[in-house]
Amino acid sequence: MGSYALILVAAFFAGIMNSVAGGGSFLTFPALVFTGVPSVIANASSTVALFPGSFASAYAYRNDFEHFDNIPFKASLVVSLAGGVTGALLLLFTSQQAFDLVIPWLLALATVLFALGPRLAPWLSRKFHIGVKSALCAQYVVAIYGGYFGGAVGIIMLALFSLLGLTDIRSMNAVKTLLGGTMNAAAVVCFVIAGKVWWPQAMVMLIGGVVGGYFGARYARLLPAALVRAVIVGIGLFMTVAFFKRI
Repeated sequence: MGSYALILVAAFFAGIMNSVAGGGSFLTFPALVFTGVPSVIANASSTVALFPGSFASAYAYRNDFEHFDNIPFKASLVVSLAGGVTGALLLLFTSQQAFDLVIPWLLALATVLFALGPRLAPWLSRKFHIGVKSALCAQYVVAIYGGYFGGAVGIIMLALFSLLGLTDIRSMNAVKTLLGGTMNAAAVVCFVIAGKVWWPQAMVMLIGGVVGGYFGARYARLLPAALVRAVIVGIGLFMTVAFFKRI
């Protein structure tokens, strides 16, 4: 019961984090691993537990999609779906031992990207500009990462959209949440078919994530964004060090 209490609390705060700034997997994935769930199954179960929140957020942004004209929307959905499947299959064919070695580096990468995202996107948009075909190829690569692990994938997509010259943050967030939900949904189907989800833990986390997401949408946005981001980066750094020590 102590383990279920821990993952419920982790999922609740992950839902809050995702509704405000993202980074919820920094809590759910380590919580599952530290309660004895194998890392590959923990990653799959965490994805299943958190992905409904992406579509809930996308629905909340439903009036902001019309301002996103710089990239074919349907093509982006197809590419995200294909990338999510590819990333999920890569995870399923990664051995437990190999994934345990990769985890700390993925957490470190996600933490750095999350920390630098607000500065990285404007800098990239000033230095580079890419066309639609390049953007779709890049989105496919991002979706592979999203299906495989997914930490800070929203930040990566915002940076990509900046390279297209987009500046409407509400529109960018709307498309980010929908594409993120699409790649996660594709991964979820693969994980379920492969039997890599521990359902009792996933359902407990799903409940905690939904409640936390609702609470975050209602109240947590009153907190300073810089403070929330600093807390998430701190959690990411702590989890990265903890997983490096487990190697």
